[in-house]
Amino acid sequence: MKLLPTIIIKRTYQKKQDSIIVFLKYNEQLISTIKQSGKFKWSVSMRYWYSDFSRENLQLIQQSFKDLATITIDNSIYEIPEQPLLRKKRIISEQSKEIIRSFISYLKGKRYSESTVKTYFTFIADFLDFTNDISIENLTNRDVERFIEDVFIPRSYSISTHRQFISALKLFIIFYPNNKIENLILTRPHRSKFLPSVLSKEEIIDILRCTKNLKHRAILAIIYSAGLRIGELLNLQLKHIDVDRRQIIIKNSKGRKDRNVILAESVIPLMLNYVQTYNPIIFFSEGRPSKKYSAESIRAFLKRSCKIANISKNVTPHTLRHSYATHLLENGIDLRYIQELLGHSKPETTMLYTHVAKKDLLKIESPLDIALKNLAETDKNDRRMRLSENY
Repeated sequence: MKLLPTIIIKRTYQKKQDSIIVFLKYNEQLISTIKQSGKFKWSVSMRYWYSDFSRENLQLIQQSFKDLATITIDNSIYEIPEQPLLRKKRIISEQSKEIIRSFISYLKGKRYSESTVKTYFTFIADFLDFTNDISIENLTNRDVERFIEDVFIPRSYSISTHRQFISALKLFIIFYPNNKIENLILTRPHRSKFLPSVLSKEEIIDILRCTKNLKHRAILAIIYSAGLRIGELLNLQLKHIDVDRRQIIIKNSKGRKDRNVILAESVIPLMLNYVQTYNPIIFFSEGRPSKKYSAESIRAFLKRSCKIANISKNVTPHTLRHSYATHLLENGIDLRYIQELLGHSKPETTMLYTHVAKKDLLKIESPLDIALKNLAETDKNDRRMRLSENY
């Protein structure tokens, strides 16, 4: 008897709507069937099919897949899902809104990146919403402290986010000094000194081998082999890849800088196969014709590949960049060259990788190893040197 594929039906909120969702593994017949229903949409980020919850849609799925798959209905179908918390609408006076708009124009005039402008706008708007009962002119340092205590701490915001808020506020005070906040007293918390997670060379190969989709494999290979940030990969255009010179030109990267990086010789056949198969028009990675691929999709398929490769580390696209830098250092490449390849402005940033590179650490012997070796040289039959035995 032929074993039928399994589909799982659940109920949850999707885009603020009570929805029925369908999980199914890649199968052309199953995908064709759910598309033909005309009721279900594909969620790229969540990797499932979904539609508004109704008895009709549930019956449609059961009827459509009756002879094609084994249907598993989750208990969540029989309960109304808990509605996710919705962000409350900000309460900000018209005067404050006009000041915020001017602040955004000020940031753009200073040539801050779009992402920085958006981040700083969010911080200042949230702060003014929190202090809506106080005019901007009467805001003090204590109001800033209360915002951090009552908003940042309960939401478990990171130290990095805290530092960004202080940076945004310092700029806002320079732009609009008509308040009682003393700029010099505002201090950023010390930066956390976490070492980056790094994959071994063998784990990198395992991830690439477990990435069956040609486009996905090409994207991960380019990120690792050239040490790209995810934004640099998304903005990479085909015309900036020079196969003959084995170079990739990274345009307008972090800090508005251009740089050249190496196009790995082993990646060229994979890249050419991908380009001929998928025919991207402008960007190296495209979701739709001439449109950039999404960062969320890259994170999602990288996570799936790590799961297949049995890698339990927390791996993100930036982990591949960290691994690239660490492996260069372990291969004996000078830090000055690594700094140039990574596009770091300060050598101190690149120095971080000296803490995770294992080249020199492996030369250091543990005192336990030395003690056991000395015992082995003294008496080869001494049972004390065999720690693996049961005592």
